Amino acid sequence: MLEIILALYTIYTFMRIYISVMQIGYINDEKRKAPVLMPEGKYIVAANYAVAKEKLGLVEMFVDYLMFVWWIMAGFAFLTSLIHVEGTILKAVLFLFGFIAINFAVGLPFQLYQTFKIDEDFGFNKMTPKMFILDNIKSAALFFIIGGAIFALLAWIISTVEAWWLWGFILMFTIAVMANVLMPFFMSLFNKFSPLEEGELRDAIINLMNQAGLKSDGIFIMDASKRDSRLNAFFGGLGKSKRVVLFDTLVEKLNQKELLAVLGHELGHFSHGDIWKNIGLMGVLLFISFYLFGHLPDALFLEMGVSPEAGVQIAMLLLLLPLVSFVFTPVMSYVSRHNEYAADAFGSKMGGKDNLVSALMKLVTENKSFPKSHPLVIFFYYTHPPVLERLKELGYDASNVVIEEEKVEEPALSKDGIFAYMDKE
Repeated sequence: MLEIILALYTIYTFMRIYISVMQIGYINDEKRKAPVLMPEGKYIVAANYAVAKEKLGLVEMFVDYLMFVWWIMAGFAFLTSLIHVEGTILKAVLFLFGFIAINFAVGLPFQLYQTFKIDEDFGFNKMTPKMFILDNIKSAALFFIIGGAIFALLAWIISTVEAWWLWGFILMFTIAVMANVLMPFFMSLFNKFSPLEEGELRDAIINLMNQAGLKSDGIFIMDASKRDSRLNAFFGGLGKSKRVVLFDTLVEKLNQKELLAVLGHELGHFSHGDIWKNIGLMGVLLFISFYLFGHLPDALFLEMGVSPEAGVQIAMLLLLLPLVSFVFTPVMSYVSRHNEYAADAFGSKMGGKDNLVSALMKLVTENKSFPKSHPLVIFFYYTHPPVLERLKELGYDASNVVIEEEKVEEPALSKDGIFAYMDKE
């Protein structure tokens, strides 16, 4: 059984690597062609940013694979040998804390490189090392309190209930739904939310929400710029009462009509019940995962040199969940892309088609999002349709638009190192 698990994970890793390599080659080819949606200099920079992330991801995939092999061959047994405490639940929680801590330590260099090298070089990162450390301390504290309680409950269920996978699923699905409700609270621990001042923009947003039948718990500006320069907006919470959150970067870069078109798109998701659809899909994935992992034979754990205790079973679930998710990703991505098209149609009616087109083009440029991707990447990972397809659906064909050239000085990939600065003529 251990050989089967290893073979399946190897195939999963190979497929991810293959898709990533195809994406790198595709973007490198496309960036040499006529630019779309942005001037040539910015177009090349966006391509180089996408390639830089993919290359880092390739290294991370390889390390993840090595860690998976280590965990099932020796890691679980090693960690079990370090924990000498009485009590099934306490032992499980300590085991899982150790499991998460080791994985975090291995993944930390990639997080640091992404934030302070790639994002820094391409002009996204605004975070200081002090802020990074404080964020991780807060995250760790939340994890130890909330995660520890969840691990303890799940360990108790596994230890005392015969059909633990079913009750474990119910517990985790309930927590996932609650997380959507409590997300604004958790985010307030990391960011400052300031109420949008009285004025024309606030009145226009309230009027837009009234048209969609959505009540607001407040309209807030989030200080996203202290960490990142990218643009975004979202509705927080569930039900008919939601918190409207605008990134300060979005308010700075978009005009009022474009902002309303973006919010109209988000209101489309509310009107179509897309959040509940996504929760339903997640519930199906969780149910299948818990069912599969709840029926793993004890012989598998014995092959790994451990007994099928609660902590090991939960760790195995966490280790194999990405594999199961990967199988369902194309279906979930397809549904999400369909919902995005419908939300665009709704947003174009609420805020104006031309305004939504203009907003999408600004988002692509400001976020340095390369507008093209390999079909495999779109099939597996794209929760949003490619921006060129979204624009085309809105009646704007960007493929034949000539973009005026402008000079930029941005980091670009080089043969000598990962980054070098360019002045594109």
